[in-house]
Amino acid sequence: MDFEIIIIGGSFAGQAAALQLARARRRVLLIDGGQPRNRFAQSSHGFLGQDGQAPSAIIATAKKQLAKYRTVEHCEGRATKARAVHDGFRVLLGDGSEVTSSRIILATGVRDALPDISGVKDRWGSSVLHCPYCHGYELNERPVGVLASSEIAFHQAMLVPDWGPTTLFTQGIFTPTPEQEAQLVARGVTIEPTPIAELLGTSPALEAVRLSDGRTVAISGLFIAPRTELTSDLAAQLGCKLEAGPLGPFIDVDLRQQSSVPGVFAAGDVASPIANATMAAAAGAMAAGSAHHSLIYGAGEHA
Repeated sequence: MDFEIIIIGGSFAGQAAALQLARARRRVLLIDGGQPRNRFAQSSHGFLGQDGQAPSAIIATAKKQLAKYRTVEHCEGRATKARAVHDGFRVLLGDGSEVTSSRIILATGVRDALPDISGVKDRWGSSVLHCPYCHGYELNERPVGVLASSEIAFHQAMLVPDWGPTTLFTQGIFTPTPEQEAQLVARGVTIEPTPIAELLGTSPALEAVRLSDGRTVAISGLFIAPRTELTSDLAAQLGCKLEAGPLGPFIDVDLRQQSSVPGVFAAGDVASPIANATMAAAAGAMAAGSAHHSLIYGAGEHA
């Protein structure tokens, strides 16, 4: 085998996995397509020791630190195919070359399918947001909105008032039950049934939304829960079981981040219904430890 472990995906989960394995002096290849999900965000918050840093700066620091370990190689590009072979796996790269390994860690991430509303795409990661823990504090308790795309909007709208006066825009997609409406009102949430037609203000800032009836509502941030899709079909190629999450599919893993295919581990947003930088890095470290153990004791079975 060319490598003991190939890690596919070079954002927080992939870098965290590579670091653990580097310190075990294992021969590792980290394949990084350079398109992390958080590339649209100017800063990352709530990540211990890195609060307020740009995601790109965090990754740049991680790459610099990882470069000190001689058993890790870094490949800029994409893995396009992966399949099981005798005692391991064979991965085809975008340039046509192939590499082999005994284990694989998938940290390929997901992409967001943004709602088709004028002004959303160019504000994504700045004033159109998915996580109040990551970005809510910086809105400085100004009015915010929650854009409904499913039942999840209720839970978002119940949470977000801790960061600012909140309007739930139901978009004709979600209608609160009487019990839910009472809970929202108790939290001070305004329920607006008229759909948003357009976002207003000098992008990437947000000043207000225009509704389909012409009215405007002043808000400084809009929280959404977009549908997600896997950025790569490698998990399917390898035969990994997928779970149907509330926002999109993800790879089914056990507590050790092992997929349903022995020898294939997964970490980060690709293997969790919850998107969070801290949890992605932690899952990467867990996947690395589990993959390392499997080299010693055997690939094992999905628990």
